[in-house]
Amino acid sequence: MDVRTVFSDASTSSGVFCATNMPYNNPHHHHHYYPTSSSNPHPPSSPDDDDDVTPLRLLSDSLASLFDSEFDFYADARIVLADGRELAVHRCILAARSRFFRSLFAKGGEESKKVMMKEVAKEYEVGGEAVGAVVGYLYSGRVTAMEIPSGMCVCVDDECPHFGCRPAVDFMVQVLYASFVFQIHDLVALYQTHLLEILDKVAIDDILVVLSVANICGKMCERLLARCIDLVIKSDADSTTVEKTLPEPVAKLIADKRLELGFQRPQRLCLPDKHVKRIHRALDSDDVELVRMLLKEGHTNLDEACALHYAVAYCDAKTTTELLDLGLADVNHKNLRGYSVLHVAAMRKEPKIIVSLLTKGAHPSDLTLDGRKALQISKRLTKAVDYYKSTEEGKVSSKDRLCIEILEQAERRDPLLGEASLSLAMAGDDLRMKLLYLENRVGLAKVLFPMEAKVVMDIAQVDGTSEFQPQDIYPQNMRGSTVDLNEAPFKMKEEHLARMKALSRTVELGKRFFPRCSAVLNKIMDADDLTQLACMNNDSPEERQAKRRRYMELQEILSKAFNEDKEEFDKSAISSSSSSTSVGVIRPNGKLPIRK
Repeated sequence: MDVRTVFSDASTSSGVFCATNMPYNNPHHHHHYYPTSSSNPHPPSSPDDDDDVTPLRLLSDSLASLFDSEFDFYADARIVLADGRELAVHRCILAARSRFFRSLFAKGGEESKKVMMKEVAKEYEVGGEAVGAVVGYLYSGRVTAMEIPSGMCVCVDDECPHFGCRPAVDFMVQVLYASFVFQIHDLVALYQTHLLEILDKVAIDDILVVLSVANICGKMCERLLARCIDLVIKSDADSTTVEKTLPEPVAKLIADKRLELGFQRPQRLCLPDKHVKRIHRALDSDDVELVRMLLKEGHTNLDEACALHYAVAYCDAKTTTELLDLGLADVNHKNLRGYSVLHVAAMRKEPKIIVSLLTKGAHPSDLTLDGRKALQISKRLTKAVDYYKSTEEGKVSSKDRLCIEILEQAERRDPLLGEASLSLAMAGDDLRMKLLYLENRVGLAKVLFPMEAKVVMDIAQVDGTSEFQPQDIYPQNMRGSTVDLNEAPFKMKEEHLARMKALSRTVELGKRFFPRCSAVLNKIMDADDLTQLACMNNDSPEERQAKRRRYMELQEILSKAFNEDKEEFDKSAISSSSSSTSVGVIRPNGKLPIRK
């Protein structure tokens, strides 16, 4: 059974659920499928049935075409999605099909014409595609009247059958919750059935997500809730994961049932004792110093407490880094589920934490008990539509995609680390040149590749150093005049050394984990004229002095241009952010938002 079976034909009291299968358009995937809409493929059983069904089909198609239309000027309401995009809708149609919308629109006034998803769906975030699928159902009576964007229900792993991977589960759970919020009972029942059909193939950590949403839906999802609880009780999910993921009453129910059935044994479920819990509470408070004090008591250690696993899963990245810096934990330690710290980091999907672990010696080739590496875990959690979406320079990259790229690079042969590039390596002992080069390179990276730059800069702790300013090159009384660089020696201060160390580390990490970005920066920073100016081996003193002057001029030009571009970029980013909630309109056909 694959994803096609999940979206097989079914009937509901409000209409016919129909689905065909179309291949996901990606050269790396030849067997992936996702649901989309079509007419009912089953012929009527009799001429009388045909007479009854045909008008209903025509009405359904007419309403679906209204929802799919590129023109929304006759729409009289908007659904504002969590990301700020807007879905144009018609109040009369939604009110006729849903009690929720009927009550909402009956209030009248301008406020009722905008449905804010952040306000009506507070307990679980619902993506635009899921909202569109549910609203499309209200228009047409078909579950998939809206075409789902390619890659929405498939992950990046080529070996995955895409039957119960996280993207497919996420989409169904979001549709289930949105249907519950909009009080569409028959759609809730249908997706509850779909989820029940695939639960045996779903990873236990994903079942916890399904359980959380089923618990929110309450009586409408009683069967799904009971089945999820039963699976969690019998699973290897440790008590800490259950307590951190599920509401307290549900977690207690599971713990009590495990005790009753004899499953609650420390050797199987890693039941934490009071000393371990104290360390976990200290980590929850981001108090690494308290953790150090607790360790001195000698009741347990970081590995026995699975403290790194806990910090990576639930704590701030800074807390994880501080815990790693203690040097008291095995970065490749595995918990009783067979997960290394890096496996947990891949599930967390935080690039900064993954890089921190890899730089401390985490093994990307380590396997879980079921034979998965951190890279495969990361791929199965990532939607293909997000991974294969191109990212423009200067735009923030997807965290999911960054995690995969970092882990892929870690599995390859480590590149030769060292100086950032040819021009820096050939800059000789002139430290001012190296500092200016590093400042310009890292500054340029912040503009072109903001997410990647932030990851490596945080690991290298650049923010804790003082930025090197070009005016620091010369003594105060020599600025603004013709300067002989040989007579103006650069005095290296402690803060300059700290800055250089942090910037060099940033560049090294960039080359190691983001070679694509580093290659772009190399092309810009290692232009032929800069390389030739930095090469001074066979030059006369006069030529060396002339080249140094020209090198400094070029660096100042580059620095000035960068600062101007950065100011412009920051202004446009602020402007874009302030207007993002009103200009994006999402179309029901899943296309990119149309800007007004």
